[in-house]
Amino acid sequence: MAKHALLSASSSHRWLECPPSAKLCASHPDRASPYAQQGTDAHELAAYKVQKALGMKARDPTEDLEYFDQEMADCTDAYCAFVMEQLAEARKHCADPIVLVEQRLDFSRWVPEGFGTGDACIVADDVLHVIDLKYGVGIMVDATQNPQTMCYALGLLEAFDGIYDVSTVRMTIFQPRRENISTFEMSKADLLGWAENVLAPTAKLAFNGEGEFKAGDHCQFCTAKATCRKRTEYNLEMARYDFEVPSELTDDEIAVILPRIDELIAWGGDVKEYALQQAVSGTHYPGFKVVEGRSVTRYTNEEAVAAAVRAAGEDPYERKLLGLTAMKALLGKKRFDDILGGLTFKPPGKPTLVPESDKRPAMNTAKNDFMEEKDHE
Repeated sequence: MAKHALLSASSSHRWLECPPSAKLCASHPDRASPYAQQGTDAHELAAYKVQKALGMKARDPTEDLEYFDQEMADCTDAYCAFVMEQLAEARKHCADPIVLVEQRLDFSRWVPEGFGTGDACIVADDVLHVIDLKYGVGIMVDATQNPQTMCYALGLLEAFDGIYDVSTVRMTIFQPRRENISTFEMSKADLLGWAENVLAPTAKLAFNGEGEFKAGDHCQFCTAKATCRKRTEYNLEMARYDFEVPSELTDDEIAVILPRIDELIAWGGDVKEYALQQAVSGTHYPGFKVVEGRSVTRYTNEEAVAAAVRAAGEDPYERKLLGLTAMKALLGKKRFDDILGGLTFKPPGKPTLVPESDKRPAMNTAKNDFMEEKDHE
């Protein structure tokens, strides 16, 4: 089994905000999800494609992948093309850049036992580039001041700074299923300053199980999030608002609640799920019991059902137009655009309230429409 670092780069966003969570998480088992395996499969396929494009000897893992589909094929093609484009760019100002694929990176100079794996790293004179593939679709990941890629960049500097004359560090998050390519640059001096003044002292606290617990959006992937007392205190502060009469809240009060509401809902769901697992294992919570939820009747054998219905003189199947993804797979992207380009449209999405930091443009609201009408009077 692969060794996992206590202070991994992938969890650095959490332990930098909440240092003692590192050791607390280590004492809680981390249940693997199908999404994690899907991401592993995508990374394995992506690495193979980049290695093949570089002329390196590599084995095609496709037949062994559990979650391989056309979307994964397309996304890893796009990732490989992006890496090769960045290599071509590096060659414009460096005669001999190198590309490292799935490279183990050691940043233990600043983080005790700190190491991680860089998906694709391009080392050249002037610029060092870390490219991190994110196959997940649930959360948009931003490269700006991203501690995971910054840790990877530090590991890369440790290995190559004396060989190449690096002055700038570039870090990219490539998240194809969200159509998100986010790039952030900083000087080598600023990165090293962050490592010495922020990363190293906080990592020392985390490694020793010291520092202050702190709740926030970094709790999402914490294995102790359901039972963490600090997170409970953080969310129970909301109880001072009278949710039974929401219409009586002022706009200012709602503005205070909004940044916390998603975390409050997530916290409640996490506690409920944890309690269910404990109750199934035998824990009794006064006033609650475990029952069977609603279930849906299913066929025991679809082929036998179809045969029985046909024998009764009826057609057991329905015809349905292929969805967009399946249709693109059937026709290929170019033929799809040529044949169906004029027969598709993208309707406006459902209005969603998000923080102002969200990169999507603001919709025209009723107030904006009113202001525009007043401007034209």
